[in-house]
Parts: sequence; structure tokens; C-alpha cells
Amino acid sequence: MPISVAIVGSGPSGFYVAEALVKSEADVEIDMIDRLPTPFGLIRAGVAPDHQSTKRVTRAYERTALNECVHYYGNVELGRDISIDELRATYDAIVLATGMPGDSKLGIPGDEKQGVIGSATFVGWYNGHPDFKHLNPNLETENVVVIGNGNVAIDIARVLVKTPEEMVEADLPKHVADAIQKAPVANVYMVGRRGPVEAKFTNVELREMGHLHNARAVIDPADLPEEVTGDWSDRDRRLREKNLESLKEFAGAPDAEKQKAVHFTFFASPVEILGGEKVEGIRFEKTRVANGRAEGTGEFFDIECGLVIPAIGYRLQPIPGIQVDEERGTIRNNDGRVSEGVYVAGWAKRGPTGVIGTNKPDGKTAAAEILEDIQEGVKPGRAAFEATLQERNVRWISYTDWQQINDAEVANAPPGSPREKFVTVDDMLDLLAN
Repeated sequence: MPISVAIVGSGPSGFYVAEALVKSEADVEIDMIDRLPTPFGLIRAGVAPDHQSTKRVTRAYERTALNECVHYYGNVELGRDISIDELRATYDAIVLATGMPGDSKLGIPGDEKQGVIGSATFVGWYNGHPDFKHLNPNLETENVVVIGNGNVAIDIARVLVKTPEEMVEADLPKHVADAIQKAPVANVYMVGRRGPVEAKFTNVELREMGHLHNARAVIDPADLPEEVTGDWSDRDRRLREKNLESLKEFAGAPDAEKQKAVHFTFFASPVEILGGEKVEGIRFEKTRVANGRAEGTGEFFDIECGLVIPAIGYRLQPIPGIQVDEERGTIRNNDGRVSEGVYVAGWAKRGPTGVIGTNKPDGKTAAAEILEDIQEGVKPGRAAFEATLQERNVRWISYTDWQQINDAEVANAPPGSPREKFVTVDDMLDLLAN
């Protein structure tokens, strides 16, 4: 019998596991399970809508999805439609490739106020994720504060200040585009606890901020050191030197007549969200960096704003029956092995680090471990899984169904855009039903 493998999650880490198993030419039967009808995880719901070139990686994933030994089961949720114990009884191997879909909390007074929205939630909203269709963030504000100095923070800032013309080729959902384009947002403050040398932007993302049509990059030259110092690897030093060079160009650029500004604010740690039930501002303590760590100076300042978006990391959503490594915030594992027949890959394995391709080695490791641990299939796999779904009247979405959804999104696209996304599961199911 073939080795039956269930991969829970159809983002990059899940697809890299499937790809590695397919390429092994072992006798395997691979079922990819996702709670959404749509595959591709953060490629669809996390990559910025104006970065379409990055999203093209899904072409490689599609080749894997169309392999005869791979089946896709969208709209099937672990815990709602089937349990982890039932999957254990059905499949020889289970790979948890669920990512880290939750937001890390600021953990400061006031972070529960209306108008504090985590980056995973906000990015999900502007990418048309069904969970966030009705988010309705407060954009009736001149100032927005994004906490964090990484690529997610820079994506959010860029999407908020780009002109409609700059977003023509993006797949920003219509209701989101309307909300952003009507908003009076004039200033986006990106605030980091440490300095520009420690910032985690990639240089391509950073340089893009210097070429926006109606928004200028603002930075205090006093925050910029003359050179990169510290104990960095050669690769990290080169990245930081490029970033510092770009930031110096921003600081030295003429004050162009642009209506909006993205403020790169360093050496500041959030200490309190201000206001009543809703956000009215945020208080920061100025910091200095000592031995690579930010420490407070006792000097404070406030920024008035109506929206605060922490982009400070992600949290694992617990899976009943699966242990969590509390220190690392990941699924507890030994280089990908969780327990007998259960494996983990991607962010759920190692934490929210790296870029899309960083997940590929995890896929190869998980595939190698499965084939090392299991020589022959003994469990019923796909047939039993489908029987269980049918018994429970679960309407699963096949990859062919997804292709119909995709074709409709592409057909509905406004001029220049690659697609107009369906942003509710019901709309997707209605399309297929009709």
C-alpha cells in the first residue's frame, strides 16, 4: 500500500513538503487539507497585494497540486470537521504546516482599545482573507502608527500611502481599496525599539519607499550612524550597510511636494495606548541600544493617532492534542518530528522567520523523515478520509473547484488588476453551486 500522508495547511511550507515527497518518487498518497477553500496560505493572504511578482511562486505549487498523487481538500477545518486523533487513525503520516496565524500582543496598558489591530489581522483584511471581511479598521485619522521595523511594517505603510494609480496592478479587494483611498491618512509612523542598524527590512522593500508618487520617506539624520558597527556576520553586515545607505538617501533627499509621509522612527518603545474606549494616541519611551538590547531612557513622547498596528510577530493557534513549546511559541518538535507519525514544517516548526523560500528545507526534512520512519503504508488514508467528510456532510473544495474560483476572480478583475478576490467562503461556495 502507498504511504498515506495528510498535510494540514496549504501554504508554502505545506507545498514544499508535498513537492519533496513527489520528487522522492516513493509510493505516496498526499492529501493537502486547508480550512479555507483557497490554497497558498500567506502567498494569497499575507504577501502585499502590490507585490504580484512574489505571488507568482504559486505556479510552482500548482504543478505539485496537479500531480496525480496529490489531492487538495479546501474548506476542511481541523477541530471542526475532523480531529487530529481521527487523522492519526486515518493516515500513516500527518504534517502540520499551519503557520502562525495569530497576532502577538503589545502587552502594554490600553492594547485592548478599539483601533489597536495586529498586523496579521490588518494584512488579512487588505488581502481579502474571509476571516477579516468585516474588520472595518478606523482609517478616519490623519495619523497611523505601525510598531515594528520589518517588512510587514513597511508593507502596511506602503499600502496605506500609495495612490490609486500605483495600486492598479494590485489585487486589493474593492471594498478595501475604497476605504483606503477615501481615508484622510497623511502620516504613517513606523516605530522601532532599536536603531536603523538593527532594523529587519530587506533592502528591496526599503528602497521602494523612496519612489512613492505621493508620499515621502522622512527620517531624522541624527538617528543614523556613520557606519555599521557590531558583531554581525558578513551577510548581515552587507544587508545593514545597504539599508543604512538607503536611509541616508531618504534623510538627504529634498522635501518633495508630496501630501503624505512615512516617518521612520527609531529608538522608541511603546508604553501605553492613550484614549477612552478608542485609540486617541500612543505614548513612547525613548531608548538607547546597549549590547544589542533596547533600554529605556526615562524620556517620553506621544503621537496622536486613531489606529495602531503592532507588527511585532505572530502566535501559534493551539491544536488540541498537540504540545506547544512555550519558550519558542512553536509546536514542540525534534527537528520536525512531533510524535509517532506526526511531523511539523514551516513557521509552526521554527517560528516566524525568513522568507518564502526559507520553508523549502523544512519540506525536504519532513519528507525525508517520513520516508525514513515509514517504509510501507498500513492505514486507509484518502478513502477513509473522504468517507468521514461525506458522513458529516462536509463540502470540501477540490483543486478543480479552486481553479473555477480562480478563473472567476480573474474574469471579474478591474482593468490592470490580476483578480477581484472573493472575500467570503459563502460567495465561493455559491459560485460553485451555480
